[in-house]
Amino acid sequence: MAIEKIRVGLIGANVNRGWGPSAHIPALLALPEYELTAVCTAHKETAEEAANAFGARLAFSDHEELVQHPDIDLVTVSVRVPFHHELTTSALQAGKHVYTEWPLGVTLQETQDMAALARTQGVRTLIGLQGRGSPALIRLKELVAEGYVGEVLACHLSAFGAVGLDRTSDRIWAKDRSSGVGALQIQFGHYMDALCFCVGDITEVSAVVSTQVSQWTFTDVGTTMDVTTPDNVLMSGKLAGGAVVSAHVASIPWHGRGPKIEIYGREGTLVYHGSHISHTKLEGARSTEADMQELPIPERLMWVPSDVPQGPPFNVAQMYRRFAEAIQSGERMEPDFDTAVRRHQLLEAVQTASDQGGRVVLDG
Repeated sequence: MAIEKIRVGLIGANVNRGWGPSAHIPALLALPEYELTAVCTAHKETAEEAANAFGARLAFSDHEELVQHPDIDLVTVSVRVPFHHELTTSALQAGKHVYTEWPLGVTLQETQDMAALARTQGVRTLIGLQGRGSPALIRLKELVAEGYVGEVLACHLSAFGAVGLDRTSDRIWAKDRSSGVGALQIQFGHYMDALCFCVGDITEVSAVVSTQVSQWTFTDVGTTMDVTTPDNVLMSGKLAGGAVVSAHVASIPWHGRGPKIEIYGREGTLVYHGSHISHTKLEGARSTEADMQELPIPERLMWVPSDVPQGPPFNVAQMYRRFAEAIQSGERMEPDFDTAVRRHQLLEAVQTASDQGGRVVLDG
């Protein structure tokens, strides 16, 4: 039976920080298909503060109470990666639809376990690879499929995000590779999914995964600690269609650039400039044209109301709108948790190729 309003419980709603308040809440409040029914934070006081700030009628400091509540249809998990498995599993076991931020788990095994549980429970899932909501990226995918570049021969992805050299103590947890964050899991995962969305999956890789900045200074506590979280990923490989692909994704101290996706074919070239959270631009030229030019993005690819804020909420809102259709119809949409498994398999292959110094072939 169709749900009139999809009632959302957001885990990770601290009013002072986080992706939940900056992206999810503005997106949800702007979409008529949804109601922000409940919020959950680690403490009763901050949960009540968030509920008052965002207009939710329920506030929880225990995630189990939220996921078990009968007035919740969809649970959104927007917290630190090490907690994704526990919180997402609880929501799935309660029979809720789930939207979890990327990466889905710290490890491939965690991701596979959650995807399998979602299939068993028969619920809809969405993984937070919201770059797929970018109208420019969707148009890039369409143009490739329409034959704008002809046979795809080569692709290149580059993204250098400036993060400085120092951190504050609330980021100590992220210094170790075992935390499930860093340039490989976060940035590379997001941008490589965007590339694969447009040109198909990668079938073999060689790679270097490196930590170039091996210490962080935590300025508020005056402590310097060793870091094992990767900050540079270089990959080369092949797509299922035979094209070669290369990528360099990095967290660098200053003056970053990108992301940028370049697709070269027998009949033309396409270049995407942008981000999964900010302004994007699409350029192209066919073989008969002398210069690259900016390509228009059709209004039909902007699925959300005009009052949805630009920046972080926009692509998230685009994904929520499609997710509402999947929940109402019961049909699968991507990117879901099975998509996340494929992307985690790629991350594991890249890390293995780097560790072993060789080529790794991914299963089809």
